[in-house]
Amino acid sequence: MSDNNLVYILDGKIYINLTNACTNDCKFCLRQQKDDVQGTNMWLSSEKISSNDVIEQLKKHEDKISKGITFCGYGEPTIKFDVLKEVASFIKNNYPNTYIKVNTNGHGNIINKKDILPELKRLVDEFSISLNAQNKELYNVLSQPKVNDAYNEMLKFAKESVALGFKTTMSVVSGFENCDVNISECENIAKNIGADFRNREFIPNGY
Repeated sequence: MSDNNLVYILDGKIYINLTNACTNDCKFCLRQQKDDVQGTNMWLSSEKISSNDVIEQLKKHEDKISKGITFCGYGEPTIKFDVLKEVASFIKNNYPNTYIKVNTNGHGNIINKKDILPELKRLVDEFSISLNAQNKELYNVLSQPKVNDAYNEMLKFAKESVALGFKTTMSVVSGFENCDVNISECENIAKNIGADFRNREFIPNGY
């Protein structure tokens, strides 16, 4: 799997790229603009990866592990739920003070046809969930989801994440073309759920 970049570095911190598959096809996604993140090609030659493949690459950056690790790549990490769980378990067992965040579209439960959040307790510290829009109509335009009732599934995931005690952040991307993302409405949605809110400015040329 040497030609698969499963681990990459951004701003001096470790990120894990588990898959290129996703249940959304967001118009503003970095993968729509370029193939790499700061020179690391993010497209995988194969989706057949194991937790050992990830761990092997992770060990090459052992000096950075304590700075925190984020599962975020050119796909939805919960699609590789078992690998995610096994890698997170390895990290917590061997580097127990390492902060683990998962950037997700919030479709993990519908993807895996089960409630995955209880299984990630004590393995994941934070979920950053892509809210993307203040209503399902705009969400469907921007995110182009491939699963039914994607917007409401994402909101349910966020609510459960908060209820189970995970640090939860909901994010939107502003400044993309002429899309009418209402930042204040989105922030209210996040606050009413009990989550933090993050407005990320669209980066035209990516990282």
